Amino acid sequence: MPSWDATHPGATVSGEANDKDVEEFAALLRRLKARTDRSYGQLARRLNMNASTLHRYCVGEAVPLDFAPVERFAALCGATPEERVELHRFWILAVAARQRRREAGTTGAAGATAPVAEGAPERVAEELPAGPAEEPVPDAGDPPVAAAAVATGPAARSLWSRRRLALTAAAVCAVLAVWGTLSAVSTHDTAKSKGGAGTGAGANTGATSGTSPSAVPAPLTWTADSQAWEIGCDHDYVIDKAPKDVPPPPVQQDAGAWAATQHAVHGGQTNVEISVQGRSSTAVVLEALRVRVVGRTAPAPGTAYSMAQGCGGDITPRYFGVNLDAHRPLVKPEPGSDTGRKVPVAHLPYRVSATDPEVLLVKARTGTCDCRWYLELDWSSQGRTGTLRVDDHGKPFRTSSIKGLRHLWYSSNGWVPYDS
Repeated sequence: MPSWDATHPGATVSGEANDKDVEEFAALLRRLKARTDRSYGQLARRLNMNASTLHRYCVGEAVPLDFAPVERFAALCGATPEERVELHRFWILAVAARQRRREAGTTGAAGATAPVAEGAPERVAEELPAGPAEEPVPDAGDPPVAAAAVATGPAARSLWSRRRLALTAAAVCAVLAVWGTLSAVSTHDTAKSKGGAGTGAGANTGATSGTSPSAVPAPLTWTADSQAWEIGCDHDYVIDKAPKDVPPPPVQQDAGAWAATQHAVHGGQTNVEISVQGRSSTAVVLEALRVRVVGRTAPAPGTAYSMAQGCGGDITPRYFGVNLDAHRPLVKPEPGSDTGRKVPVAHLPYRVSATDPEVLLVKARTGTCDCRWYLELDWSSQGRTGTLRVDDHGKPFRTSSIKGLRHLWYSSNGWVPYDS
């Protein structure tokens, strides 16, 4: 039996869409975190994710689409095999609850007969990609008008029964799969990075260059994601289109594809997350980080579109700041904050290996130009040295000033002035 009491009457695999499942999942995460003496920032660095993202999982503001980071979190916090299985069960319930709420919201927005229950949160599970609209299913907590609007009869009841059966079967298979793999996993495993920053525009992977012979591989692997938003929910893009031609903001994981289709340029600031990991247990030292500005032109024309959708919280990861407007830009370490506690600056050097990755966050800002730039990361290991060039798929990163541009954000009325 699990070592915690995580059950409640509403938590069934095919249960109704309610936020209790999400909160129960978040409560288990918080309980595991409480066993450690690490901050959100320290845990997130080991898990190769943003501190703000981990915090949102633990307070129930978001649910991860993939169970892999949850499994690594549980291992890092010393969860037992039974606790991991219980955590997996509630993750399944939380994902299903957010998906049902998303379907209800999508159906209501499309003008279907089943509106979202009054008082439901406007922001749904950002981690779940939007799928095709399906016939709505009434929630147990829906008001009478919502339940009455759903099609009734044998056909509707049959569809609902098939969905419950499919979800139950999927959950059982997933839990059995977890049981089958737990025997090979130590309850005190060190979390490892996933080895990739994602797919789509903005994610970049590569190896290092160095002074060693070409026949010997460099000791590092790396990924770079230039579509990192401020605390996961705020960013500006410069787009040379009228508001009526610009679609609503995407969720962060879809930002690369969205920005590419709109020919968007980072507005005012570009955040780059660099994940660096050794190829073996041998330590590799990250010695220095530099910026190279390869071009400055007049700011890009267009309108500044803000992705802000009600950001909140007081978590800011520590980072390396770059002033692209300086004559000789330098990479300077800056402190962060973690729920009111100051996070010290991240001074290099760092040490990495296959089981001890590092995530470096670089924030490059400009108020005067359309700047093109890239980063250089020096490393050393066992007498060998090299330099890693970090760029955007072989091209420089691009950041343009938004000073003097029209600034809009997206509301229920579409794109409106930022200060409205």
